[in-house]
Amino acid sequence: MTRVPPALLRHRIMVEPYAGEGAYGAQYRHVIPDVPALVDASPRLVRAADGRQITASATLIAGPTLDCPPGSRITLPDGRTTTAITVAHHTAPGLPVSACTEVACE
Repeated sequence: MTRVPPALLRHRIMVEPYAGEGAYGAQYRHVIPDVPALVDASPRLVRAADGRQITASATLIAGPTLDCPPGSRITLPDGRTTTAITVAHHTAPGLPVSACTEVACE
């Protein structure tokens, strides 16, 4: 399996993986700083896990091992903080296609 070439991941983001709900609201695990990613800030319509249609304000592509479940808090390169709506891990075993993680953000 090949990975997305690092030269294509031109942006740096910060990810706080979602850990669930606690007594005081959303809980997050350790902060993952300086994650290489490719950020596309154009809006698009996505369907959340609960079936709602939401306009994603940004979509990012990162390496296949990114720890970013839906609900994770993400800081984009421009300093804006957003939340992961959907996360898709793309693989194609046996094909010359790069493996990656695609995240649609609120």
